[in-house]
Amino acid sequence: MARIVLVSGSLRRQSVNTAALATIRSILDRRDGEFHTSEIRVADLPYYSEDLDVGPGPAAVSAARELLIASDAAIISTPSYNGAMTGALKNALDWLSRPWKASSLSGKPVALLTASPGMYGGVDAQPDTRRVLERCGAVLIDHARVAIGNAEFLVGRDGTITEPSVVAELEGLVDATVAAVRGHQRVPVAA
Repeated sequence: MARIVLVSGSLRRQSVNTAALATIRSILDRRDGEFHTSEIRVADLPYYSEDLDVGPGPAAVSAARELLIASDAAIISTPSYNGAMTGALKNALDWLSRPWKASSLSGKPVALLTASPGMYGGVDAQPDTRRVLERCGAVLIDHARVAIGNAEFLVGRDGTITEPSVVAELEGLVDATVAAVRGHQRVPVAA
């Protein structure tokens, strides 16, 4: 069974990014029990400080790192805040990128999408987020760009996105993630 970690860069309760990830979870759940999904909640992580980053670090950080290490891939969805990923997501990536070159992100396949109430779907956050993920040692999964615009109108009562064209885009992202998981040899983390 492949394990995929979902990470929403939004802190909002009614987040369209969290809804996009709920849709991805639903897509994966329909695939004959082949996949187990879990999530890292960026709101649970304290502000990064090297003073706190000793030993296993704070409990929430240690749990997030262990979850990511045990996973086969991650899917991250973020809104755009002033043309970049959210501060909460950047903070999470700062925690997850340590220790340098031996982190839980080192060699980890990661797919990226953005969603926004705006018409461009937060697409302007993708280059910055990709750059940071690459710097953290993640292996970005090659897939068609997914940027869900006007997303607040696409979320159904169950908290998932129901618009068929967007669901098809998310299924394509899931297919690319599954292919990456099946074809990826995890880069070992240095001891």
